[in-house]
Amino acid sequence: MEHGDDVKILQMCLAVAAALALTAVPAFANHGKVGLWNVTSSTEVAMPPELAAQMKKSGVKMPAAQPMTVQMCMSRQEVESNTPPHLDAGATGCVTRLVSQTASAMRANVVCSGQLKGSGSIAVAYQGAEHYNGSYSFKGSSYGRSTSMTTHFKGDWVKADCGNVKPYKLRTQ
Repeated sequence: MEHGDDVKILQMCLAVAAALALTAVPAFANHGKVGLWNVTSSTEVAMPPELAAQMKKSGVKMPAAQPMTVQMCMSRQEVESNTPPHLDAGATGCVTRLVSQTASAMRANVVCSGQLKGSGSIAVAYQGAEHYNGSYSFKGSSYGRSTSMTTHFKGDWVKADCGNVKPYKLRTQ
């Protein structure tokens, strides 16, 4: 496999993990508050040792599970939505389906059938309207190579005014 394909594998895995962790998770089923949120996530990507060695030898820097924090703005529409967090199926080939929902938690499954093939699960626990945490795990293949990843994330409401941060565009499947 070419060096470029190895990079694509890593990029696809990280893009899917980031997209799930940073979607409007607190908005699901009236959880969360309108306004500015800090969302922190860290992702670990596991791949066969020979692929990791080949990528390292080729100069591809493997990401560590370092936490990354971004800010997102949740609109009233998102807070009032009843849609689980999901990926853009057209761009990723992944579809999200709700498994269970309670006042304090939700679980969903993700099935991918594009360049990224396999399945995963999302679990989110809500601590009131201003905090949540969760995880996403996936096992499958990308560009024909087996891979698995785990992402842990948390969200903390900051304030009602989003300032210069634009609201997340609500998507439906």
